Amino acid sequence: MRKEFGKVDDGRQAHLFTLENENIIASFTDFGAALVGLTDKKTGIDIVQGFDDVKGFIDTRGTCFGATIGRTANRLAKGKFTLNGKEYTIPVNNNGNSLHGGIEGFDRKLFEAEEAEDKVVFNYLSRDGEEGYPGNLAVKITYKLLEDGVSITAEGTPDEDTLFAFTNHTYFNLEQSENVLDHELKVQADRYALSDENGMMKDESEAVEGTPFDFREFMKFSEHINDDNEQLRIAKGYDHFFPVEGTGMRLMAQLRCGELELDVESDMPGFHVYTGNYLPGCTGKYGVKYEEYSGVAIEASYWPNAINYENLDKPVVRKGETSVHEIRFLIKHI
Repeated sequence: MRKEFGKVDDGRQAHLFTLENENIIASFTDFGAALVGLTDKKTGIDIVQGFDDVKGFIDTRGTCFGATIGRTANRLAKGKFTLNGKEYTIPVNNNGNSLHGGIEGFDRKLFEAEEAEDKVVFNYLSRDGEEGYPGNLAVKITYKLLEDGVSITAEGTPDEDTLFAFTNHTYFNLEQSENVLDHELKVQADRYALSDENGMMKDESEAVEGTPFDFREFMKFSEHINDDNEQLRIAKGYDHFFPVEGTGMRLMAQLRCGELELDVESDMPGFHVYTGNYLPGCTGKYGVKYEEYSGVAIEASYWPNAINYENLDKPVVRKGETSVHEIRFLIKHI
């Protein structure tokens, strides 16, 4: 089902698309190819933070509620990278680094939409030189309704070698509560990437054992988020990447609270956890105020800044080839 969702700054019409089955109601907008809602019908709980119209998404620049992120997710050091011997410069927008694709990343773009019975497909052509990236990149984001959640498949096909490091930036709250500090997280990772003083993930990792980052068994964020720990102090909470061993679709992380559990699966090298440490205090759906720690993002992705590090999977896609990655958000009852 498609309905009008307000107009973007240049006057074009944005839309809201809704898919429903016996268990799930999922909604998406063509602005930022964003996930707007994911409701478990048994409990009636919508676990996704978002807004009642497109204006809310437009006005919260930088927070990326539910959005498709690109061309590169997370931070790119000093907004620079070298590809095929040529250096490229991307606009910086976060402590001297480029965050989530630059000033006008995919989260700020209006996609073309195609509807089918159980999916919505969003298409966008990122033109050569957009935000400093080389090559025209045809982007296709497919949201497919699953029996117990939603699948997001991202495809990128360039006419020159370029970067494509997609993620989805949904903030979750499994109880529509004031914050997620009582949510429990479990991760399939025994190491985490260290952050520098500007929030940039280094190419160094540390064993989680004996640290506030040991989520190998379910643990509440509140248990350690206020610890006297340099990594937590830098970020004012959790804002860190966890590499997950293996390849192909596999379980990355589990989040639970109250009656529900969210399982995040992907074929990406790992995922980034961000506990909404700087959410702006805006008012979203159902009149809920989105303040710091009110939602948590679990962003399956490449290692941040991987293009500039040795010995890491790099998000390079070659001319005429197609990069394909998938993320699944699955709801379970506890």
